[in-house]
Amino acid sequence: MATKQGTKQVTANKKAWHDYFIEEKFEAGIELFGTEVKSIRQGTVSLKDSYCIFKDGELFVKGMHISPYEKGNIFNKDPLREKKLLMHKREIMQLFGKTKQDGYSLIPLSIYFRRSLVKVEIGLARGKKLHDKRDSIAARDAAREMDRAMKSRGRY
Repeated sequence: MATKQGTKQVTANKKAWHDYFIEEKFEAGIELFGTEVKSIRQGTVSLKDSYCIFKDGELFVKGMHISPYEKGNIFNKDPLREKKLLMHKREIMQLFGKTKQDGYSLIPLSIYFRRSLVKVEIGLARGKKLHDKRDSIAARDAAREMDRAMKSRGRY
């Protein structure tokens, strides 16, 4: 699915929108090996249960599963290895400061290709409580019911 000029989304983390309030979004490059890029082109990547961590002033994503490329044999890497995210140092420090606030974390939202480069959209997120999730579900159901009612009214 092509969204913008030269941009093709590979996968999205739909569960993140259910479990978190996304306050801000950021774009980051990702350091990958050749067989991982080929595997991502095939769409065999999962962002479920993935999150970002800080190590020695650098940003890494943990829990992202990139399936081994079937023709990669000895060049395949561990599917769950930590992958380094590429951002400017000042952006990383800004995010580090924001995540030190109570309840904030960094969650990968989607992976996409911009021209030939793999990019990760990460979100500054605050966790939802159970009642917040119920409110979101109730609002979505109400909107769906209103849409159905409007469609059925217009069919006279």
